[in-house]
Amino acid sequence: MRADFTSALYLGMRHAAQSLPAWDELTLGKPAALEPVPGETELGASLARLMDCEAACLLTSSLHLFWDLFGWLAPARVALLVDSAAYPVARWGAERACAQGVPLQCFSHCNAAQAAALSRRWREAGRRPVILSDGYTPGDAAAPPLAGYADIADAYGGLLLLDDTQALGVVGLDGGGSVAEHGLGGAPVLVGASMAKGFGAPLAVLAGPRKLLGGFLSASETRVHCSPPSVAAIAAGRCALDANRRLGRALRERLRERIAQLQANLAGFGIACMGGDFPVQRIALPPLCDGEALRSELSLAGIEVLLQGTPARQVLTLLLRADHSAQEVAYAARSIGQLMEVLHV
Repeated sequence: MRADFTSALYLGMRHAAQSLPAWDELTLGKPAALEPVPGETELGASLARLMDCEAACLLTSSLHLFWDLFGWLAPARVALLVDSAAYPVARWGAERACAQGVPLQCFSHCNAAQAAALSRRWREAGRRPVILSDGYTPGDAAAPPLAGYADIADAYGGLLLLDDTQALGVVGLDGGGSVAEHGLGGAPVLVGASMAKGFGAPLAVLAGPRKLLGGFLSASETRVHCSPPSVAAIAAGRCALDANRRLGRALRERLRERIAQLQANLAGFGIACMGGDFPVQRIALPPLCDGEALRSELSLAGIEVLLQGTPARQVLTLLLRADHSAQEVAYAARSIGQLMEVLHV
């Protein structure tokens, strides 16, 4: 048996070419600022409804999105307050603004009190706080205090920026992500997310209040100087939302079952998983366990996993998907348990 636990296509959506509508041209040869890609406007509107936001626009990738977004914010009188666990792609955007003179400070992961203190300090200094956080941080048992972050941003005239790439498609009854799940609709929140994980479509969405989206669109640099999402990517996004309407709840339920199964099966070997009910499950390896040898032996057994962390604190990571079978999960858990007994000397 072979089982791959290194793919983040959490719902198992892949969008084979024959499943997408045909197109006459892959790209229009012009930037999005001049003409929307066919289907882009409709997909953006559908995503906004799903995410419980007023409006949404599409970009080629989350890297384009956050680079562009923080460039737009840089001229404003803001201060960037970054949750220390924020994903690198969004942080790269924040660092662009910092290079243009915007103050940037990190606060401890999930520490809303620290974020509030920094927000108050910067507001008193004449700058509005912009809090950057992931909607979900892989390996955590629960989401960051997003409602608390939003309340802080609102209290000090600021903004909460969420990188919701991990959560979109996975979190919430209909897969709308963190704004819908945490009741943040109407709050000063902008959400950037790739659709490439939960929905398997290679493009990104920026969603939030209509006024903020309008300001971003009027100043966006990538929508002028970069190619827009391809017609094929837009088609994949529309296909994903159609599949989500028909099958999404069942896929998310199946995914939760596989996560619970992995945790229970590993618990039988005395092995605990970090990650709560999210599909990124992590196993902290004992200091005397040879992580690379374990990963190699698992690969020889047909099981592909990720080895992360530092030499002093190695972590085995499994990315679960809705299309993993119960047999694959059981085989992986049994193999991990048996090999760790052998390699833990």
